[in-house]
Amino acid sequence: MPSPITRVPPMLPGKVLRFFGAGLTHKGLVRERNEDAILTDPSGALWAVADGMGGYGQGDVASDIVIERLSQIKEDSPAPHALRAQLQAANADILARTRTGGQMGATVVALLAQNAAATAAWVGDCRAYLLRGSALRLLTRDHTVVQDMVDQGLLGDAARDTHPERHIVTRAIGAEPEVEIDIALMPLIAGDRLLLCSDGLTTCLCDSRIADLLAAAPTPGAACDALVLAALQGGAPDNVSVVAVFASER
Repeated sequence: MPSPITRVPPMLPGKVLRFFGAGLTHKGLVRERNEDAILTDPSGALWAVADGMGGYGQGDVASDIVIERLSQIKEDSPAPHALRAQLQAANADILARTRTGGQMGATVVALLAQNAAATAAWVGDCRAYLLRGSALRLLTRDHTVVQDMVDQGLLGDAARDTHPERHIVTRAIGAEPEVEIDIALMPLIAGDRLLLCSDGLTTCLCDSRIADLLAAAPTPGAACDALVLAALQGGAPDNVSVVAVFASER
């Protein structure tokens, strides 16, 4: 099925926001190394979390390739086209490496914020959330076997994050010659808070706990600290990576 076409709305008077954020990544309490990678942008425009697929080996190499490609996006680029182009380029880069270095792959969620909107692109089970007031909304849809079961009515939504096969992904960067990338556009207002994370966070924290910690944090950095600490307190069996982005009036 072709991906939907998404267009970023033009800049409107009074609708320009300032975005500022922070990121934090931790290897967790079980893994020997951290195969996640994050992208934080001092300009406030571009953010990402990539999760190397440990089962493939060299997951850290794959996630670094994805982040390196995404970092080449200019903040005024047409968001859907730029995000897709760089993720497709990362897919080609990883596949080229596998010809000599063994199979590897990564899941990813990336966000490009422009004017009063943000465009998210993702492959796999890294997630993007929007907190508006006290309401937390999941902006992405996991590309996993379990999510497919939920969509088919074979599993309740509440069981999605606790099912034993929740980590089996159906899409990844570097897994196939062609990668299907999903895109979502979010109109934003001052006070909105965005969160990007690897599945190492959602393995340990339910959405309501994520919402509470994100809402209580005075700064993006404090939000990242609180979320990662809570994941560690929950056992952190996987690498944990978070990026928090706050929107405010200029």
